[in-house]
Amino acid sequence: MIPIRKDAPLDLACLVSCGVLAGAGPVFNRAKVPPGASVAVFGCGGVGLNTIQAARMVGAGKIIAVDVNPQKLTWAEEFGATHAVDASKEDPVARVHAISGMGGVDFAFEVVGTQKTIEQALASTHRGGTCVVVGVSPAGTRLSIDPGMLLQQRVLTGTSFGGGHQRTDVPLLLDLFMDGKYQLKELVSRRLPLAELNHAFDLMKQGRGEAQRHRVRIAATPGRYA
Repeated sequence: MIPIRKDAPLDLACLVSCGVLAGAGPVFNRAKVPPGASVAVFGCGGVGLNTIQAARMVGAGKIIAVDVNPQKLTWAEEFGATHAVDASKEDPVARVHAISGMGGVDFAFEVVGTQKTIEQALASTHRGGTCVVVGVSPAGTRLSIDPGMLLQQRVLTGTSFGGGHQRTDVPLLLDLFMDGKYQLKELVSRRLPLAELNHAFDLMKQGRGEAQRHRVRIAATPGRYA
């Protein structure tokens, strides 16, 4: 059991210990992204959007969102992405390299869990860059990686539940939300009654949702989450 502040709305607090922490935690805890760093996020669903806004909060420079769904790319920009790449229309690795201007980004976060996207995320980093796997891959998934990429001091690592401590990280994220510094309401694209639970799962599997009419973009401030 993790105590949280009594004034936190429970319908939003329930998001934090799973998708929110899983997405934001790797930025804060595993990668420890410093201000000004370049970041690419492969996968802009509910978890990936938290990776993006966490990168914004620590003051990352270029934050490149990569997805095949145009609506998710629009949401990514509303959560703090500075660039959007539609992987269904162009080579995401080549595009990330071009946007970074450095032959790749400092940090890439893979938030899908497929062989292809993990390999693309790693390839989008420059020499000495770090790729953090956040997405959960199906059992039996295997990667094909050129060992030369590792000899160039690239780091391929993973994370579970944000790589932090739920007892401290959950209250922290809720405090940030209550202070107006973290977006939780905007993660809820649609509300359905319990009787439509199966329909809700169908919509989720189809990648469908309805955008909120009013979204607030919060400017980046280095070290704001501390």
